[in-house]
Amino acid sequence: MAAGFEHLQSIDPESQLVNVVIDTPKGSRNKYKWNEAGHWQLSKVLPQGMCFPYDFGFIPQTRGEDGDPVDVLLIMDEPAFPGCVVSARLIGVIEAEQTERRKTVRNDRLIAVVETPFNPAEYESLDQLHDQRIEELEHFFIAYNEVEGRKFKPLRRRGNQRARQLLDEAMTKKT
Repeated sequence: MAAGFEHLQSIDPESQLVNVVIDTPKGSRNKYKWNEAGHWQLSKVLPQGMCFPYDFGFIPQTRGEDGDPVDVLLIMDEPAFPGCVVSARLIGVIEAEQTERRKTVRNDRLIAVVETPFNPAEYESLDQLHDQRIEELEHFFIAYNEVEGRKFKPLRRRGNQRARQLLDEAMTKKT
């Protein structure tokens, strides 16, 4: 679990929205990571011409198969900033495998959209996104991992119910 975010729930009990902690803003080549000392740290710089297509972050109080908090790509028009907590609605998931040093683990990417009392969710389901946009997102993760010497293999695209199921499973693994 990300130290310093122990007080932040994964899901707001009243709204049922997911709390996403942004670690890397949309349009950034810089990838940030929250370290165990409680600081934001630059973890890598992407190659020229490559940047995050949307805000990227994690859901606190969760643990994925890779041992890290669950990853979320947050579709939002304007970038947030590292450490910003955004209320979001899950719309789907790109289920995927990631292979590094001959070890393969699931490393799914939950997809969410911002939702506030004044900004209703733009999409309710991954099905509402154009196929080309989802293919571009998958390609980004393939290329992003390739630069790091890993292989990212999208397996399937699923809707918000599957995304919530994966989140619920990750919340039970947090300890």
